[in-house]
Amino acid sequence: MKATPAAAPRPSRARARTTSIAAFVVLAALVPTTASASGTQEVEAELPYVCALPSGQLPATVRVSAEFPERAEADEAFTPSGVTTTVELPAEAVADLTARDAAEVRAATRLAVGVAQNSATATATWRGGAEPVALPGSGPLTLVTRGDVPSVAGRSDGDLTFSAGALAIDLALGAADPATADPGSLTVECTLAEDAPGQGLLATVPVRAGGAGASGSPSPSGSASASDPAGDGQRDTPGSEAAERQSERSPEVLENTPGTADRNAPPCQYDEQHPPTSRSLNAYITGYTNVRKQKAASYLPPSCMLIEQGDYLPGPPDPEYLIFDMVSFGDFHYQERKETPPFQSSFLSFDFTPVKATMVLEQKGPVRIDSRMKMRLSDFTTITDTYVRAPLVLHVLDLEVNGTPLDVGPGCRTETSLTSKDPDPVNHPGDHLVLYGHGELIPGQTATGYLLLSGGVLSGEATIPAFTGCGTDGEDLDRLLTASVSGPGNLIKQVQGQTCSIANPVYETPNTSGECTQDLQPYVIPVAER
Repeated sequence: MKATPAAAPRPSRARARTTSIAAFVVLAALVPTTASASGTQEVEAELPYVCALPSGQLPATVRVSAEFPERAEADEAFTPSGVTTTVELPAEAVADLTARDAAEVRAATRLAVGVAQNSATATATWRGGAEPVALPGSGPLTLVTRGDVPSVAGRSDGDLTFSAGALAIDLALGAADPATADPGSLTVECTLAEDAPGQGLLATVPVRAGGAGASGSPSPSGSASASDPAGDGQRDTPGSEAAERQSERSPEVLENTPGTADRNAPPCQYDEQHPPTSRSLNAYITGYTNVRKQKAASYLPPSCMLIEQGDYLPGPPDPEYLIFDMVSFGDFHYQERKETPPFQSSFLSFDFTPVKATMVLEQKGPVRIDSRMKMRLSDFTTITDTYVRAPLVLHVLDLEVNGTPLDVGPGCRTETSLTSKDPDPVNHPGDHLVLYGHGELIPGQTATGYLLLSGGVLSGEATIPAFTGCGTDGEDLDRLLTASVSGPGNLIKQVQGQTCSIANPVYETPNTSGECTQDLQPYVIPVAER
């Protein structure tokens, strides 16, 4: 976009100062400070566990850190934040994994957390994930996972306690040379040691009842009790009534699911230029990308993705799982182009100069979606690991400093795609972004995490390449933008909404949750999460 000519040319020093300020904006939208606010308690517990490894029952150390509120009101839901689970497995674990020709491991943890108030109890599952780490040559194996956890609400007066329980560690193993070996996967089950301090107590949050009816025990809105599944108010026996009252007093655990926005999103439809097939899906995605150098984040508004779902094919043999692999492909779709809608980031440079950037992500090749589904033979739990590989170049369309447009030219972009470390570089060479999602489906329960069809959170880490083609009239902004923005360690958190199957649409009814609108657009527009 061309800048409006000024009445008189600016001195070169002033122009350099303005462009330097403008350089700070690319991808930037301030992230809230991470300092602990008053009213929170930081918890770090170190607990002994016993883990069932291939070499036997062996001791392990688990450290759990999180932030809880100092106090809460009854029926007021809150979510522990900053949850990190660190597992230190003994040296024998390294030998067990290297014996399977593993060179690296990606861990996902499932920690059962008991939530109790007075005599009532409930259980929450704290899930965490991690990037792959190389196996050490010797010594213990330390795995660090992080993730979002369910919200919890106390139901009456009294302390709400959180205690660690059983821990399951899903290990996805990688070989030094994937072409010659496939070490498969392994689930390690761990139990809290009998001598654990405080029987695994993590935190205590005092809960105070307030307002009318606080002394009662209201049940969750819209829920039906176990003894009254129809919700018609009938009771079977006095004993079942007492049991129901006990259930109503139990702390409420609320599994967090991606939110749904209004329909303020660009169209997402197949058309004559992009006709659907029997395997066609469409979905919206949104999210945030941190910019490490700026200690800031950029918001990607809901963007349309057209997806061709692949077929599940038999995967490698595994004594503990049935394994199937699926490869799907997708394209961004905006005004017949393979790119996101333009998006803006704004902030106050030096706390007083308003700066705004307009950007777009352009796709430079197909987006490949690799899903591996593993069904555990012991209990038929299904675990799905998904890698999304996307070659995306960042274009800077426009910069404004204090309301004055600054001309970056028509070709201001990164030299190559945003890049990530690929867990399988031999089979997936070239520059591309890698995002990872982990999903789990326990029989009889709702799926959690990321699945291609239902969506969820995908995460990754990107390197922003150097910029090229930025500036006009002899004013080269490439080095300024590169110095201000480019570099590694930029975390990404993307949320994909529920897909719409074009061939088998599911519409919103009183009895079903909508997946497609009447004109076959995705019904769900997800909300970005930090």
